[in-house]
Amino acid sequence: MASPAPAPMPPSSPVTATRDAPRAEQAPVHDVLVVGGGLVGSSLAIALARLGVDVGLVEATAPGGLPPVFDQRNLSFAEASVHALTALGVMQQLQAPGGPIRRIHVSRQGDFGRVLLDSAQYGRDAFGQVVVARDFGHALEARLAQAESVVRYRPACFETTARAAPEGGEVLRDVVVSDEHGRRMLRARLLVGADGADSAVRHALGIGHARHDYQQALVVCRLQADRPPDGTAYERLGPGGPTALLPRGDRHYGLVLGVPTQEAGAVASMDDTAFLARAQATFGWRAGRFLACGPRSVYPATRTVADAVVGERAVLVGNAAQAIHPLGAQGFNLGLRDAMTLVDLIADARAGTGEADPGHPELLHAYQARRLEDRAATLGFSDGLARVSANPSPLLRPLRSLGLFSADRLPSLQAGLVGGALGYRGHVPSLCRRPG
Repeated sequence: MASPAPAPMPPSSPVTATRDAPRAEQAPVHDVLVVGGGLVGSSLAIALARLGVDVGLVEATAPGGLPPVFDQRNLSFAEASVHALTALGVMQQLQAPGGPIRRIHVSRQGDFGRVLLDSAQYGRDAFGQVVVARDFGHALEARLAQAESVVRYRPACFETTARAAPEGGEVLRDVVVSDEHGRRMLRARLLVGADGADSAVRHALGIGHARHDYQQALVVCRLQADRPPDGTAYERLGPGGPTALLPRGDRHYGLVLGVPTQEAGAVASMDDTAFLARAQATFGWRAGRFLACGPRSVYPATRTVADAVVGERAVLVGNAAQAIHPLGAQGFNLGLRDAMTLVDLIADARAGTGEADPGHPELLHAYQARRLEDRAATLGFSDGLARVSANPSPLLRPLRSLGLFSADRLPSLQAGLVGGALGYRGHVPSLCRRPG
């Protein structure tokens, strides 16, 4: 396991067709069984398939459909995520162009100062890209359809798991899932919970969690302004929550309007004229006049953090491990780094003999240690910024203004912000690193 991580394979690396699961009397055994076919779970399955790992993927959605997470939300991929998804061949499957994030503009309503980060000053064309979640879901599905070593159990629902008796001297995990035909048993050397903030896998493993409700809701939609996006992503903080404008690739913005929870229903049901006026008053005029908006969706702003990320022959990734405030667009990027770190460790373990036990305690201990710094720093940044920016106390106003002013001018502070925006915190997984 001490061998160096393999270099990323080129995007054109061959991955052949996925199989849907046959029914059998004897429980099939997989090297890795991933529960959850969303953004992180599907990305993990694709990455493991490139290594030739036998993967089972338990998905709630039937063939031909997409999980609900693949809706009209706008995903902000950091550079590190773009590198990984390109190496996996997913970005090449996008049918609509992504919107490059070349500048990041952060301000707070009622406070002085602002932070402006320009990717060109750091030798980058962009900090990352904005992709519509539904487009990304279709791209993942296209890539999964080529992954021969992935067996898909769909539609199926995870029920429970237990430590299995040794089979040929090997301890496995028994996993019970249910589908339209009833209950069935699967077995795995490693169980991965990638099933979201209300993770059933986490609950079955007996891992507790801490939850915080920020008393904010996020109203999300597509927005058109009288000036098309120029590559600037705006984050406007305020007592009701963050308001963000993300530059999409279709000459529209992705709007995220933060409002107090108790106002969410009324704001979401406004007619377009009233809603645009509300968004304009909250955001200001930096991006021009708001002209039109698409259908709106509402999401609560909460934080759910697992007490542990590993169990016996089990690991939690993505929102099952930590679902954080969307401020700063850190959530999916953090979850993808979870997945790619696990891939690195499994690849390292297989490098010597071509075979390895992905659920070995030493590998899981290494995973937990390797994710510690990135996870702690990202959780602290997200939660601290969400709480401080929403606090209406007038005593905090000069401190926030000083913070914005300092972050815009002090290279040491900017370096930390830029590293987070690019997705580089702690140990960076090999697929996330800059090619070359």
